[in-house]
Amino acid sequence: MADLPPDRISMEPPFTNVGLDVFGPWNVSARRTRGGHAYSKRWAVIFTCLSVRAIHIELIESMDTSSFINALRRFFAIRGPARIIRSDCGTNFTGACRELNMLVVSSKDPSVTKYLSDEGCKWIFNPPHSSHMGGAWERMIGLSRRILDSMLPQISSSHLTHEMLSTLMAEVCAIINARPLVSISTDPESPLLLTPTMILSQKVCTPSAPPGSFENADLYRKQWKRVQYLASLFWGRWRREYLASLQPRKKWQDSKPNIKEGDLVLLKDDQVKRNEWPMALVTKAIPDLDGKVRKLELKVTKSGTVKTFLRPITEVILLMS
Repeated sequence: MADLPPDRISMEPPFTNVGLDVFGPWNVSARRTRGGHAYSKRWAVIFTCLSVRAIHIELIESMDTSSFINALRRFFAIRGPARIIRSDCGTNFTGACRELNMLVVSSKDPSVTKYLSDEGCKWIFNPPHSSHMGGAWERMIGLSRRILDSMLPQISSSHLTHEMLSTLMAEVCAIINARPLVSISTDPESPLLLTPTMILSQKVCTPSAPPGSFENADLYRKQWKRVQYLASLFWGRWRREYLASLQPRKKWQDSKPNIKEGDLVLLKDDQVKRNEWPMALVTKAIPDLDGKVRKLELKVTKSGTVKTFLRPITEVILLMS
């Protein structure tokens, strides 16, 4: 496993270095019609602070570049400008990076190409098929998505509006940001837990739920009670599925020889069967700061056509050195 990048251990203010991704969609009731309800879809953009591990969620109405830029501007207006943004190579992300004239840091071309004049922000894209390189924020997305995707389909879309979904995402942020960052101390002199909320708000307490118990029948009552019932449901599953699993995990401890330029590898491809995976020639090995190669530039020849791919080493199998 590689060393933590500098933006993961920086002492800068929260949300200076962030990782982001999009998950969803969910159907919401847009307006009433003569035949019932008109529905539209909503997605969520989750921003994760790489240093204090706090999250921020913004809703978007479509997966295009314009809608994502609006969400990014709302995030900057609330949390302040970011210095480094990390994400995968989604088309809406690359389109936003291009339209905002941001400094692009690509694995293929690490040179300085463009700047964002005011914020001085740069955008770092992970190689394709390498979601494990965004584990710092993919972990939060994976668990939140699994819980929400199992909760929301149980609710009729006519009972879910944009305002309710927006409030629910704010409650989800409060629940996730109240999680402990370190192991619980047995020292009686320091009984408090260190949480992202404590770092963000400088407050020890977190917002408590409104008085009263919220049950399944509240889904058919007032809107605010529906949201509180869904937030309680999310908290119950969050406590069972995530908080109980907080323990250190160690992997990739063994050092292996680096793959070099000129090596012959087998390229994993989920689109074809295993015995049809193509062979590729390593044209460039891209080492990290610690000298370990984790990204490769590959050349694949098929039916007389030569193609070049950028892949992580987890997607290749060394055949001949």
